[in-house]
Amino acid sequence: MSDLLTDAFRAFSARLGRDSLQVQGPGGNTSVKADGRMWVKASGTQLADAERAPIFVEVDHAAALAEAGGAGDGTCKAAVIDPANALRPSIETTFHAALPWAVVAHTHSVATLVHAISPQGRGAAAEKLAGLAFIFVPYCKPGVPLTQEIMRRLRPDTKVIVLENHGLICCGDNMEEAAEIMEDVEARLQMPARDMSGAMPADPAPGGYMWEPAVAALAREPRAFRLASSGSYYPDHVVFLGPALPISGADAARPAWLAEGEGVLIKADATASQRAMLQCLADVLARLPQDWSAEPIGVAAEAQLLDWDAEKYRQALAQRAQ
Repeated sequence: MSDLLTDAFRAFSARLGRDSLQVQGPGGNTSVKADGRMWVKASGTQLADAERAPIFVEVDHAAALAEAGGAGDGTCKAAVIDPANALRPSIETTFHAALPWAVVAHTHSVATLVHAISPQGRGAAAEKLAGLAFIFVPYCKPGVPLTQEIMRRLRPDTKVIVLENHGLICCGDNMEEAAEIMEDVEARLQMPARDMSGAMPADPAPGGYMWEPAVAALAREPRAFRLASSGSYYPDHVVFLGPALPISGADAARPAWLAEGEGVLIKADATASQRAMLQCLADVLARLPQDWSAEPIGVAAEAQLLDWDAEKYRQALAQRAQ
């Protein structure tokens, strides 16, 4: 086991993974690199398990960097050093390899998402992050397209990257610096939240479903209902819940749907990742100011994610982990 995977790095990764306002389910990833090697979270694993399970995979840094530039298939599977390791590197390994910092941490921070899905929010974030070496990166499909979009905008001093409609990347020369930067960004972007819970509806849930009272406002508040039913705002929502939440249960393949004015229904056998993403949507909309609009990623972007083998693999692993 590499001495790069220190107890402190594992603890930092696990701490991010246990905070549902920073990481939900198998989302997010961390990496550490030196001397031509890089350890990065494996696809489908959970950062919360960093101290108790082998969630990291070692890759050849030069090989992963080559894939970031367009060589190979972009999965970095060929860059894995130990051929006996059945884990796949994160689908976002290429940007971990391309960013010129020893430690890179990527989250789906709720505080960041509130700003990153909104034009007004991005303007507010630019003011709040003043003094930090940060950039904004427009939404791109995760993987090599996103990596190349990041690198086109990266400056030599950039250590904070706000991914529009996606999340946050913080970098450092070491774990302590990356953690300190992320804590600073989180504090700057914090927004007040309103309660999204509600009483259980009087009517029983349809067969195979259950009411989810913690997120009832998604169906009961007119604005939240409109936003939740009219689009998806970041990749993991699409991966685990599908596109915009449906307003009927006609599509039995969908794990959750909105009963307008009543509440939110979720399949009784929904995965932990699906429940986490439903809560994430409520957490984001609970913080979105009334005078901020929200921009979905769009139908074409959703289709790319739904048809992507890498995400189907991550879903399968998350399902097996229940």
